[in-house]
Amino acid sequence: MTPIHVIGIGLDGTEGLVDSLRQLVVKAKLLVGSDRHLNYFPHHPAPRLILGDFIEAIAQIRRYLADGKDGIVILVSGDPLFFGLGRLLLAELPPEHLTFHPHLSSIQLAFNRLKVPWQDARAISAHGRSLDELIQALQQGVEKIAVLTDNTNNPHAIARLLVSLDLLARYKLWVCENLGSEDEVCREINCNVSTDNLSFAPLNIVVLLRQSESELQLNLANLPQLGIPDRLFLSFSDRPGLMTKREVRLLILGELALQPEQIVWDIGAGTGSGSIEIARLFPTSKIYAIEKTAAGSTLIAQNCQRFGVKNVMSIHGTAPEILQDLPRCDRVFIGGSSGNLTSILETCSCLSSGGVLVIALATLEHLSTALDWFKHQNSWEYQLLQVQLSRSVPIAQLTRFAPLNPVTIITAKHL
Repeated sequence: MTPIHVIGIGLDGTEGLVDSLRQLVVKAKLLVGSDRHLNYFPHHPAPRLILGDFIEAIAQIRRYLADGKDGIVILVSGDPLFFGLGRLLLAELPPEHLTFHPHLSSIQLAFNRLKVPWQDARAISAHGRSLDELIQALQQGVEKIAVLTDNTNNPHAIARLLVSLDLLARYKLWVCENLGSEDEVCREINCNVSTDNLSFAPLNIVVLLRQSESELQLNLANLPQLGIPDRLFLSFSDRPGLMTKREVRLLILGELALQPEQIVWDIGAGTGSGSIEIARLFPTSKIYAIEKTAAGSTLIAQNCQRFGVKNVMSIHGTAPEILQDLPRCDRVFIGGSSGNLTSILETCSCLSSGGVLVIALATLEHLSTALDWFKHQNSWEYQLLQVQLSRSVPIAQLTRFAPLNPVTIITAKHL
């Protein structure tokens, strides 16, 4: 038997412990825990060590062991090896001296209260940490996220963050409080309404559940004429960030120097966001959205229907081969080339005089390929625009900038 037993305990106190663990506590010769945990055993005769300064408490435990004593019971919340004290204990004390007895974790309780399977959930601790990991998970469109909060990174801060990120995926936010106690409550919070008038119990966990596309409603009457928010487009469920971001999209639209009644090729159209912006601005133009994946072509068609545009043709095929069957165009935007950039550029030489070609490049290798091609042409004049943008993100009561991926835009005019 090891000299130290680390026992997880819930808000239901001693009632949540099986008899074998209750007996371990009863026989303890040193009882260690927070005030709340120790108060579950008000009449225990053993000496008590309050967990305030963890390092000092562990030093006292180490001295206790050096005197040849055992029977130490450390009371912790939930599962000690799940964002708990267990990791620190293993780092500071010999592992062979420790036995862990987990209780239900708050995350396990939260998902069961919400009746949501959680084997694929992402667990994130914002307790005494930054929200960077949460921001990354939200931008990746992780389907289920559980967040361990603290006084700073609380449900208010997370709700503000969720609104500010302008995410492609939409989330429902649940706050689960006092899990396992008589005061337990789980409630859904509307992030689009200020939460300032709401109060939450200090012991809470936030669960974020990504909404399905069928739950996303769109009011066409409230859309801006230009610059549709990214979150309003249906996107790839496994790659929600795969889209030309709104800020970059606006620059590309400007560089294209669009006019009415034009034929436009959008090569590597992805979700169709650029094609749809053009179609709404110029209903007399015809836009051919070329996408190599069947899923992408279907998504483009769905977004066209969603935004009520009739002048975008979703073309499933690989450039440059598929371009041979399209009518001669006035404008070309290349957002993706699948490694065929040089051959696509050769095909784009069919642009009429004065036609404009715009390329968005995210890698140095593709930029080098494009520049090398243009340097060997006599019928193009071109310029480069490097775009490095950042969006503001609230961090508790402060604000910082989160960068978007840098993009180089080449704008070329056919002479």
